[in-house]
Amino acid sequence: MSIRPFRDISRHPTRQIGVGPVAVGGDALITVQSMTNTATTDVEGTIAQVRELEQAGVDIVRISCPDEDSTRALAEIIGAVTVPIVADIHFHYRRAIEAAEAGAACLRINPGNIGSMDRVREVIAAARDHGCSMRIGVNAGSLERDLLEKYAEPCPEALVESALRHIHVLEDNDFLDFKVSVKASDVFLAVAAYRGLAKVCDYPLHLGITEAGGLRTGTVKSAIGLGMLLWEGIGDTIRVSLAADPVEEVHAGFEILKALNLRHKGVTIIACPSCARQQFEVIETVARLEERLAHVTTPMTISIIGCVVNGPGEARETDIGLTGGGNGTHLVYMAGVADHKTGTADMIEHIVELVERRAAEIEAEIEAAAQADDEKSPADGGRALPGKAGVTG
Repeated sequence: MSIRPFRDISRHPTRQIGVGPVAVGGDALITVQSMTNTATTDVEGTIAQVRELEQAGVDIVRISCPDEDSTRALAEIIGAVTVPIVADIHFHYRRAIEAAEAGAACLRINPGNIGSMDRVREVIAAARDHGCSMRIGVNAGSLERDLLEKYAEPCPEALVESALRHIHVLEDNDFLDFKVSVKASDVFLAVAAYRGLAKVCDYPLHLGITEAGGLRTGTVKSAIGLGMLLWEGIGDTIRVSLAADPVEEVHAGFEILKALNLRHKGVTIIACPSCARQQFEVIETVARLEERLAHVTTPMTISIIGCVVNGPGEARETDIGLTGGGNGTHLVYMAGVADHKTGTADMIEHIVELVERRAAEIEAEIEAAAQADDEKSPADGGRALPGKAGVTG
């Protein structure tokens, strides 16, 4: 019997679509999404929140468009930000058309819920004309009445059947640029529904444990549910749904991907929980470093260990390591090798400086490698190949 490598995640094969310039599905990186919670008609406030999300590294942002005033405001918002915007549409087909005309990169809409087939075709035509993809968004809390009567309660089979209904509507109209979600607030229900859907379709899957809760509880629930699916290779884009600042959704999403070695963005800090052996205040040091290094987007791993028991071993596996030593003097490792010492008073500033310097070196190495590749292939001018558009990090 063959044993699966413990770090090996084989992704479920899916089609690739575009959300604006960001690729979703196929061999594209798994993307991290969030959603604004400002009133869309508050243009300045919504733009400010999207920019905060951009600063956090978000790949795609969803904005609700419940009325005509909102879709009118959407055009101004889209013109002021750089990240692709998904317009959240529920029942009125005209809002979808207006959002496409306003420049939305994707429409979150369930085609079976917007009325006649003529209305569906109008929305599809608008999406084609304006280069929009779509997301079918099935939710356990808003299943069709006949499915609730058939199954008596929300269940994985009901969620999958609902999704397939909407999928067939788009397929029948020869529109295939869409992704699908089957969300539930119950972890087991959501996981089972996504597993079932992955067996019967190859469209990109948008993962989420909907209405997961506050910052702590919602992050834990999402990490468990999304982590189970992602480890199985299911999922092409994720949103951690929190009753918290949307920026926290982005941070949590990237941490989940980093923990599974699926995507690395920014600094990963390996730290001991601290004990009586610690030679400096580990918890305070880590908290300050997380704050001070939040601006670094270059993938990098550092270890902060309070004593010499596990410190050297952890440091050997990280870009930069700090191990607590006696008399207020601590050992710094560079690329796994003991390099020099630093004092307690200066160590946070010193580690920040080392990380920023190493990040600059890594970025320079990446740029040099890219230039070398361009020089080897002058015919394509260094442009991204079809199907490879998307995000880095």
